Amino acid sequence: MHTMDTALAANDKAELLIDGHTLTVADVVSGARPADTTRVRARLAEGAVQRIEQSLALKNKVIEAGLPVYGVTSGFGDSNTRQISGLKSEALQTNLIRFLSCGIGPVATPDVIRATMIVRANCLARGASGIRTEILELLLDCLNNDVLPPIPERGSVGASGDLVPLSYVAALLTGQGKALHQGEEKDASAALADAGLGAVVLGAKEGLALVNGTSFMSGFATLAVHDATELAFAADLSTALASQVLQGNPGHFVPFIFDQKPHTGTRTSARTIRELLGNPEDCDPSVDPEGAALTESGFRQLEEPIQDRYSVRCAPHVTGVLRDTLDWAKNWVEVEINSTNDNPLFDVEAGMVRNGGNFYGGHVGQAMDALKTAVASVGDLLDRQLELIVDEKFNNGLTPNLIPRFDADSWEAGLHHGFKGMQIAASGLTAEALKNTMPATSFSRSTEAHNQDKVSMATIAARDARTVVELVRQVAAIHLLALCQAADLRGQECLSAPTRAAYELIRSVSATMDGDRPLARDIELVVGLIASGELRRAVEDAGRD
Repeated sequence: MHTMDTALAANDKAELLIDGHTLTVADVVSGARPADTTRVRARLAEGAVQRIEQSLALKNKVIEAGLPVYGVTSGFGDSNTRQISGLKSEALQTNLIRFLSCGIGPVATPDVIRATMIVRANCLARGASGIRTEILELLLDCLNNDVLPPIPERGSVGASGDLVPLSYVAALLTGQGKALHQGEEKDASAALADAGLGAVVLGAKEGLALVNGTSFMSGFATLAVHDATELAFAADLSTALASQVLQGNPGHFVPFIFDQKPHTGTRTSARTIRELLGNPEDCDPSVDPEGAALTESGFRQLEEPIQDRYSVRCAPHVTGVLRDTLDWAKNWVEVEINSTNDNPLFDVEAGMVRNGGNFYGGHVGQAMDALKTAVASVGDLLDRQLELIVDEKFNNGLTPNLIPRFDADSWEAGLHHGFKGMQIAASGLTAEALKNTMPATSFSRSTEAHNQDKVSMATIAARDARTVVELVRQVAAIHLLALCQAADLRGQECLSAPTRAAYELIRSVSATMDGDRPLARDIELVVGLIASGELRRAVEDAGRD
């Protein structure tokens, strides 16, 4: 089966090479969400070490010359007019980490923290930041030994990068504050010692190099891109199942239609749906080729509708927008995670210090604001499909709310409400996802004494994207459970080999509903099948058989 998702299959590499140039979304996911038996270990590339040492030498040369260098021999932000002696440079970095340690809100999940550490190491490995190799090696050693900084999610405006969140990464490396060691909270110094590691003292520019970048927002963004790609497949699978259980018109997905409006993502979704349907022949079952006669008054009541409702017929056009958004969002994110995004930068070839604004998270913010909107729209699509499935006015002979079929004289008749609660929950989740599409990048605030007078708010956008993906994944799980129940009621002969594989996998974690029962755990288990890619892989395997 052809899908765009196969590139995101599990990464089998035992080693993740950090070179500053070739990191992919899949690489980050493989390191951020390691399988227990195949933990990926990150290692600094030899070429990166050479670049790092060259920029370090230039930094030291500039300091020895007594030149004012932002954040090295000057204060930070609007305090850059206050030059200090090079002898104070270490203390300056220590105070930087101290005054930035004011993050609030929930602590980010371990996968986001690991992604942040991978991305920060890779960005610094480009060798323009004036940081010692041993700092990056300690950062990777912490990652490899599951020593993580507990990073609060809130407190970044996304320019000068993620100053507040990334200060917790720097604090860990210096043995300050708390750490999570294999899931257990400890003092950072104790966690390092237990892992056989030692804290460092940050030298000139090194604290600034660690905190002055876009790696926290990019941690959220890489995982959101990956997870939204799995959701795109789940949406196409849901559409195929909805078409089958509603006895819909497969002619809505024939190639001719999409060749006339050839958006890449839309064509991919339509092709995926066709393959999931078992590639039905190019026909429109609502058209009688022999042409039945009209009445004398020139009228005929058709037994079947010519067209399905928009949420089925137009589904490739909705999910296709998500697929196309993912295409360019992934590209932007991968440029970002392979960039030098701190300030100042050391131009070794020219022998100069360059001051700029690479810490600005504009591309990540714009990508995530667009992604969350496209994902939420797919959630709305699935919620509308679910309404068709559970509503006896529209579900073409299925039971009201997908309740089991009971004889009229059965005691159980009238007692059960099936998926009524599930549809309410899906509607609430969809509304929350749609609410979170407000573009965070539109809310720039002038801060830090008007030095940071235009900021990206990209970290908020990326966090929103993460949240919207989680909400819509729950909607998809509810819908898939309803579709499996509908297949039981309609008869499993309506399924194709690929959709039957999905049905069987879902049924392995959630039994047919033969009466009202709590379904919260069922939702959670199906969410896991979507998030892990197991559902996609099972369907693709069936399509290849």
